[in-house]
Amino acid sequence: MAKKAAAARTIARRPAKRAATARPGRPRRAPRSAGGNDDTPYHHGALRDALLEAAERVLERDGLAGLTLRAVAREAGVSHAAPTHHFGDLAGLVSELAAIGFRQFNVAMAAATAKGTSLTDKALARARAYVAYAQAHPGVYGLMFRTERLDMTRPSLREAAKASFAGLAGAIGASRQEQISEQALSLEQAADIARAWSLVHGFTMLLLDGRLTDILGRLPAGTDAETLLEAMLRRAVGQLPTS
Repeated sequence: MAKKAAAARTIARRPAKRAATARPGRPRRAPRSAGGNDDTPYHHGALRDALLEAAERVLERDGLAGLTLRAVAREAGVSHAAPTHHFGDLAGLVSELAAIGFRQFNVAMAAATAKGTSLTDKALARARAYVAYAQAHPGVYGLMFRTERLDMTRPSLREAAKASFAGLAGAIGASRQEQISEQALSLEQAADIARAWSLVHGFTMLLLDGRLTDILGRLPAGTDAETLLEAMLRRAVGQLPTS
């Protein structure tokens, strides 16, 4: 009888032991979403913008050579398939990024032009804004002119680039006191546009590449790149003395 009672007590304790080890309240792991990892904070509408922001960070940090679809996905914290889903391929992604760059650049140019009073003041303001944008976004600025890496048939990029040229042509037209057609240019109009663009763009590239350091080091104390640029522009337009 004593053995039967002991066995009964042992059997009675077994369910209690199993209940103590069970974890009924443990949450189940949520399935991975199609657009990203388990902790992806983006909604569908925001993921495209998040990828472009991530692409700009990668570009500015690692250069164009480091800008890949996988690097962008990793930076954004989403699946490797997400950039392909939204942009198709790397050319599509960098083209959309360049389009954003052109739009930001155009806004900066328009704001600078609005600040000037005389034609010379407007030209100087545009040049300063041009260089300032490139210094603030050197990777995107360089990408905007890497035509071999871009898909210029994409409407967003084509329209943004066209607007950029229209702004430059409009500024040159104002200085010439004439309307410049974007479809057909006279040789003199084209020469003025190319000269203005070449001067500021060339200066900007030399500055970004550190090639003006030696020249700046030979100038009087306190002379900076902006002062040098203004002197160049004043000599080019020939309207005001450099001193």
